[in-house]
Amino acid sequence: MSSNSKATARSQKAAEMRAAQKKREARRRILTITGVVAVMALIIGGSILVSVLNKKEVKAAAAGSSAYGVTIGKKDAPHSIVIYEDFLCPFCRQLESATRSKLEGLAADGKVFVEYRPFNLLGGEGRTYPIRAAGAFSIVLEKSGPEVAKKFHDLLFEHQPSEQNADAEGPDSDLVKYAVEAGANEADVKAAIEAGEGADWVTKATKEAQDSGVGSTPTVLLDGQVFEDGRTIQDRANSLIDAVD
Repeated sequence: MSSNSKATARSQKAAEMRAAQKKREARRRILTITGVVAVMALIIGGSILVSVLNKKEVKAAAAGSSAYGVTIGKKDAPHSIVIYEDFLCPFCRQLESATRSKLEGLAADGKVFVEYRPFNLLGGEGRTYPIRAAGAFSIVLEKSGPEVAKKFHDLLFEHQPSEQNADAEGPDSDLVKYAVEAGANEADVKAAIEAGEGADWVTKATKEAQDSGVGSTPTVLLDGQVFEDGRTIQDRANSLIDAVD
């Protein structure tokens, strides 16, 4: 074989080897991608399965039939909503802010009956604000009635302290101030709020929530069923309004 023929043969062999190498690399990439996709599918599928298995059913008293909340609208409305909330929960604040005016309008139009049920989820480990705020709400509800209590409820979310410094940012003096701003007579509520007289109410409200299966906030029930439509709080708020409008 001539030197030219040998050189040509070597070039062809090298080209074949490079082509074979490229095929092996391509096949390896495909297998890697397929493996990653399969693992992700298992993770996602497993997460969904775990979520479904861990999803706790909530069986709560119908809107308007609990002793631990405040309602707006008429009980014979075609839809009912129950919202379990903690006055320190930032997600509760987001939901309340996104739905308040629209739910009030829909309740006034007779389309929905809404009950807000505060309880203590985030209190503990030395943090007292959720208990004090819900206790103050119960005192305002008892002493000043549901209309003032609803306004007080709204003000508590508008002036929600940070989770990290709740007790310093939310003293009893502020709770009294917001109660008066909502329409309560200071003489009726000040001493009771400062003495923490609502604590027993909060304990009972919290037990009722826990016994109903509520383990997070906000927990929303639409027509007696847990409502979780939407990937974000704003999405859930929009979906909730759409469902009852």
